[in-house]
Amino acid sequence: MKALIHVNGNLKIESANEPIAKSDEVIVAIHAAGLNRRDLMVPTRRGDVKEPLILGSDGAGVIESIGENVEGWSIGDEVIINPSLRWFDKSAFPPKDFDILGMPDNGTFAEKIAISAEQLEKKPSHLSMEEAAVIALSALTGYRALFTQGELKKGDTVFIPGAGSGVATYLIQFAKNSGARVIVSSRAIEKRQKALELGADVAIDTKGNWQDELADEEIDLVIESVGRATFNRSLDVLKPGGKIVVFGATTEDVVELDLRKFFYGQYKLFGSTMGSREELREMLGHIELYGIKPVIDKVYPLSEALTAFEALKNSEQFGKLVLQIKR
Repeated sequence: MKALIHVNGNLKIESANEPIAKSDEVIVAIHAAGLNRRDLMVPTRRGDVKEPLILGSDGAGVIESIGENVEGWSIGDEVIINPSLRWFDKSAFPPKDFDILGMPDNGTFAEKIAISAEQLEKKPSHLSMEEAAVIALSALTGYRALFTQGELKKGDTVFIPGAGSGVATYLIQFAKNSGARVIVSSRAIEKRQKALELGADVAIDTKGNWQDELADEEIDLVIESVGRATFNRSLDVLKPGGKIVVFGATTEDVVELDLRKFFYGQYKLFGSTMGSREELREMLGHIELYGIKPVIDKVYPLSEALTAFEALKNSEQFGKLVLQIKR
């Protein structure tokens, strides 16, 4: 089978051995796989990656074969892959044996994958394979940040710096469905316009003066994923007693924090990660209830995977990038 493989420090599209289902596993023929910023970091941030490694965390496809002791699934079922390995129940933090698919285990950028049947969910019927392939990691990340950690409620105002990311497009839709007011920022005019079309109430320039532009807003919650470039600016526009939830850092990881300003403001700071299977199922229910469709910027054939990686690296997209594995 063909796969996108990390080997000898490089990404290559090569032939790989077809997987065989062990006990409690199934073989899924992958139709489409979603790219995430995590895929950029795997080759550069982990020195203990066992090569060759098939990257990829998100995917959707059809069950092709079933191993022993698997119940509840049949050959031909359309499924999505849950990349949150061994985190089943909602909790304050993941269990010790939690991992994310695609490192250290082989991931979804291949024609087939062997995976535990516990990591499968039924594909929402209103979504295409390409749409279903991009909801697990980023939508779950947004869902946990917004509702589990952020405790967003109707009437709240939420601010989301960085409107073009895949997670941000879900955050906008989830928050609007919940009756919140949504403010976003982006450096690109076209991304700000697309965010407004998606449902955001206000879209401001990331390079602008946020305190002036948002002077009349009372922001209850900030969902931060940019890092050093925006963290303190986000804190400056958060109302006293407000909450900031951080799930990523696309710029520098380390920030300086004025502790006196922080404790006088009575702010609340929470970290967040992808989430549990329980939260994934809640999120899928929300998606089906409101008929949400992911925002897909572009679909690439597997043969153009390296081009897709460059687009992701340069943050060219609004929404998600997809690899089409099977036509």
